[in-house]
Amino acid sequence: MPRRPDALKYLAPNWFAIVMSLCGLALAWNRATVALGEMATGVALALAVAAVLAFVALTLLSLVRWQHYGEAVAGDLKHPVRHAFFAAMPVSLILLATVGVALLGHQGWLAALWWIGSISQLGVTLWVLARWLNADKAQQPGWAALTPALFIPVVGNVLAPLAGPTLGATAWSAAQFGLGVLLWPVLLALLLVRIASQGMWPARLLPATFISIASPAVIGSGVLQLGGPTVLAWMCWGVALFFVLWSLQISRQMLVQPFSIGFWSLGFPLAAFATLSLRLAMQHPAAQAPAMIALALASLVVVWLGIATWKGLREGTLLQPEPVAIVAVGDSGAAPAP
Repeated sequence: MPRRPDALKYLAPNWFAIVMSLCGLALAWNRATVALGEMATGVALALAVAAVLAFVALTLLSLVRWQHYGEAVAGDLKHPVRHAFFAAMPVSLILLATVGVALLGHQGWLAALWWIGSISQLGVTLWVLARWLNADKAQQPGWAALTPALFIPVVGNVLAPLAGPTLGATAWSAAQFGLGVLLWPVLLALLLVRIASQGMWPARLLPATFISIASPAVIGSGVLQLGGPTVLAWMCWGVALFFVLWSLQISRQMLVQPFSIGFWSLGFPLAAFATLSLRLAMQHPAAQAPAMIALALASLVVVWLGIATWKGLREGTLLQPEPVAIVAVGDSGAAPAP
């Protein structure tokens, strides 16, 4: 398939899931240093460099897209599903700062980066929730717009404690963490009701199912970072494990589709689960084997995603208009898939 001359028009914000996945895997490998030695640190450093390069490239290309295809950006902002992925940008900033702190320790410029990401993430959360309050009832997409993608802007606040306490922002990290913990069960309940009443989201969004793993996994790590009880982190690990097994149930349906950038929704959640598993294994040696399996799974998935993305860019199958799926949901409205 030839490359489109307007390919940049289709560089949607969900491309920043690449940065999130690389950062998440870097954090997981850094945690594996205790078991694997300095080799793990080297892998984490390589992943961190790749994440920085990906972020810089995507940011510059997104600015060019905004200049030349402003209507496409406006369309993403109004889209009932795609708007949620704009939160991947501030989340990427928080994660880049977190990886930097894990590898380099406290640095002033990392603190600035973290604060920009943290405040931006809070702003995106308010923006998303304001959409729910201010939407014209006649234009509301209804249940069909409720997908796991909303975990990114709504629950992404739980990332704050991963680096905040080290950077001297323990109180703010705990406050922002509390916001994410509050909103997580609310959104989870809405998603379960959506599934029960309307069925699953469109096939194109099936990879986003894995995003459900990230929230309990990151909350567990946040609890440990804030000095909370280990038993609570284990409870979060159990919930995350359930969502891993639950998400794997749709793997066959997901993999029969052509590869799209949406598949990067697998990377960060699996890496976050591996990170929590490795942290808990430091205190419970019996958990070492499951933790290493989780790390291997996350690593293999990210490598596969990278190869598939490179192949898609080379062959021109990415950065193309994606098929639109209209979901009939009775009187509750319809939402196009991204």
